[in-house]
Amino acid sequence: MNIDFTGRTAMVTGGGHGLGQEMCRALSDLGARVWTCDLHAGKLEETRALCGGRCEARVVDVRDREAVRSLVAAASEETGKVDVLVNNAGGVAGQVGRPLEDVTEEEWRVIFDVNLNGAFNFSQAVVPSMKVVGWGRIVNISSGAGLRVSLTGIQAYASAKAGLIGLTRQLAHELGPSGITVNCVAPGFVLSNPTTQRQWDAYGKEGQARLVASIATRRLGLPEDIAHAVLFFASDYASWITGQTLAVDGGR
Repeated sequence: MNIDFTGRTAMVTGGGHGLGQEMCRALSDLGARVWTCDLHAGKLEETRALCGGRCEARVVDVRDREAVRSLVAAASEETGKVDVLVNNAGGVAGQVGRPLEDVTEEEWRVIFDVNLNGAFNFSQAVVPSMKVVGWGRIVNISSGAGLRVSLTGIQAYASAKAGLIGLTRQLAHELGPSGITVNCVAPGFVLSNPTTQRQWDAYGKEGQARLVASIATRRLGLPEDIAHAVLFFASDYASWITGQTLAVDGGR
């Protein structure tokens, strides 16, 4: 299978570290002109370096609709279009699992804003240019938490990631006639950033052993495992696949 993104423009949200950074590198290595955003300027410089100058990186909050539109407009002005959108930005916003009665409205809202509303904002911004050319790929990054009970115990995170799967199905049916596919990747446990490292450390040796034993392949995921699924969905090989959610979790 020879996947080539030469001449394509890819937009990856949350590209400053972890999974997003690996997606940027993988897409650029296969010829794509990559645009990415994150909240951390220093981390974005790392991503730009990894992509060998084939990546434009900006500090953008995915919750800010005007900033999102400006970023997409800048990418479209330079290249004429955005062909591939990867809605990767998300996370638990520094939260830990707490009893339902202790969760504040703001704690609930911020996780939805980052994980679900951000994906909506970017999808809405890129779709017009995709419709003009009659081709586009949107890949949403959900989580095993959207398919099962979340290991984090965070109610909003599980709910937002499940909502992202629903958004994927809905947009796939709406946008399919315009030549745009919309699919979703649901990663399992991947040690990819400080948050997942803290979660892993909190399990202790016994908890870590139980988690690995629950995975069919008996190993944790790697960032490239998730990036490979994204590359497939974004490629021509997946042209008749849409509205699907692929669990990349080693077999839970």
